[in-house]
Amino acid sequence: MTDNVILVDQNDKEIGSMSKMQAHLSGTLHRAFSIFIFNKKGQLLLQQRALGKYHSGGKWTNTCCSHPRIGEKTIIAANRRLQEEMGMECDLIYGFSFLYKADVKDGLLEHEYDHVYFGSSDDKPTLNPDEVSAYKYIDLDILVEDLRLHPDLYTEWLKISFDQVLAIYRTKLTQEN
Repeated sequence: MTDNVILVDQNDKEIGSMSKMQAHLSGTLHRAFSIFIFNKKGQLLLQQRALGKYHSGGKWTNTCCSHPRIGEKTIIAANRRLQEEMGMECDLIYGFSFLYKADVKDGLLEHEYDHVYFGSSDDKPTLNPDEVSAYKYIDLDILVEDLRLHPDLYTEWLKISFDQVLAIYRTKLTQEN
């Protein structure tokens, strides 16, 4: 794994770069993004991370998440990774950002300044098996309950951001449709 991540301060100002693995071993704050795609029924498209991922393998998470490359705008990276992981194209709109730090096991820490994007699509994903093992559309009320009953099935960043995602979806995004 030779990918580098963009190191940032708590205001998302770039301060350097580091290998992705080193950033996750040291818990160094870096830039990331998360994408949440909803279909016309208001269901959220979740992916199950591939079992071979270096952390959180097999866990369910939002539609797509990753890190921008050095010099790459975050929205460009989000569109690129959505295509690479899920085989999808979708108009993405910025929702919010959040900062979090979470232990993801095996001595790895996620410490990210995460930019969240929303999109709408009824397209069927074409999964990259190196990244994603399965997908499903899920009703939000069912996901709320499953997160409460089975939190270990889901990634840390999904659990941390979901209340804000839900609030934005229910207020802003549903009014636009």
